[in-house]
Amino acid sequence: MSKIVVINGSPRKNGNTSRMVSALVDEVGRKGSESKVFEVGGMKLDGCRACCRCFGNGKACVCSDIFNDIVDSIESSDSIVLAMPVYWYSIPGQIKNVIDRFFAFVVGKRDVSGKRFALISCCEEDDLTVFDGVKEPLIRTVKPLGWTYVGDVLVPGVLDEGDVDGTDGCSRAAELVNIL
Repeated sequence: MSKIVVINGSPRKNGNTSRMVSALVDEVGRKGSESKVFEVGGMKLDGCRACCRCFGNGKACVCSDIFNDIVDSIESSDSIVLAMPVYWYSIPGQIKNVIDRFFAFVVGKRDVSGKRFALISCCEEDDLTVFDGVKEPLIRTVKPLGWTYVGDVLVPGVLDEGDVDGTDGCSRAAELVNIL
């Protein structure tokens, strides 16, 4: 049985990103694997303070927020999926704070290598190059962590809640299970 952590950075409860996450999670369950979803889009999550005290007090971070739970789940997982809409051609702040705090694994000398990583993302524009500001930083982020970028689902041309239902985005998100 595989363990998959999904970190959803969308603040919309039933938006396009969340619909793709739901499709993935449903398929994870059908395949007999386990998933844990963190809905960070609506949470207060501090940015990295660069204090370099990671794992010094028994927790991943001195900040008291959901990040410590995220780290515990990542450490015991096989795969990680980051899900997010594109905000102004880049990673939205809700999930950027999570990514920046992955620094804790490096400072704390935690071996989280060997995990598979995938991206689910959507944007309003029809131009696939809009995803460059999300995908390229993540490809670079996972390398020092020793994670393997195994794939992505990038869905352009969706804005309003439910627009993704008129695309193959949800079915492609569900298919990620086969490579995670």
